[in-house]
Amino acid sequence: MNQTDNRKEVLEFNKLQKRLRRNVGNAIIDYNMIEENDVVMACISGGKDSFAMLDILLNLKKAAPINFEVVAVNLDQKQPGFPEHILPEYFSSLNIPYYIVDKDTYSVVKEKVEEGKTTCGLCSRLRRGTLYSFAEKIGATKIALGHHLDDIVETMFLNMFHGSRLKAMPPKLRSDDGRNVVIRPLSYCREKDLIKYAEHKAFPIIPCNLCGSQENLQRQSIKAMLIDWDKKTPGRVDAIFKSIQNISPSQLADKNLFDFVNLPLDREGEKAEYAFTEATVSSTNIDESLFIDVTNV
Repeated sequence: MNQTDNRKEVLEFNKLQKRLRRNVGNAIIDYNMIEENDVVMACISGGKDSFAMLDILLNLKKAAPINFEVVAVNLDQKQPGFPEHILPEYFSSLNIPYYIVDKDTYSVVKEKVEEGKTTCGLCSRLRRGTLYSFAEKIGATKIALGHHLDDIVETMFLNMFHGSRLKAMPPKLRSDDGRNVVIRPLSYCREKDLIKYAEHKAFPIIPCNLCGSQENLQRQSIKAMLIDWDKKTPGRVDAIFKSIQNISPSQLADKNLFDFVNLPLDREGEKAEYAFTEATVSSTNIDESLFIDVTNV
């Protein structure tokens, strides 16, 4: 690589890094994800997304106007061949507090799920329960997960296509028991940016041998659909994400979300609107014979 190419690569990475940090910072501000004296438990799986999340949070921590702590936590699910030394060595190199939680969820999943069936659902529930309990144990006030914008949009379509529900993953969530708050700092970040970031930073990626290698997963089908959409119409996935931030309950059909049964008429408002329309028409040079007399309809 010549000097010109090297400068170009450095410039492109700096732009990427600034964009990701800006997106994470904006998500944190928009949803009040991190507050003064928070202890943020960053859940690190060994994948590109969680590595990027940890890296960006640690950098933002240095410049943030508030004080907060970041604790890295990995759940060792006892998958065969899992390289147990990689994450402790990486966390130690960063000189940050960390924990490795040993929980053999792998055996439970293999026992409960039939051969050939998708393991992701049970695996994620077991992982979530363990991490929730551990967060309380170490006094963490927020649990940070590495889901990004693409994950959120994919989840929405998964729920629509396979669960008949208009539901995604929120940037910030209180657990059902009210004892934990989950945050997703990468909610505004695109996966394609995170892939480039991870490659440049050379994170020690650990593949998931339990579910990551399963073929024909419903999520993979949704992901392929969205990638195709984004190629044909750049910006479409971003537009879909923005749509779930801009919801009009009265324009949907959920009776529990909007009271369609009891819709009172606003005659006064209707009269005012009619008067405005009538005044507008009379003030313009329009042939009034073109209008239908609705009073006789």
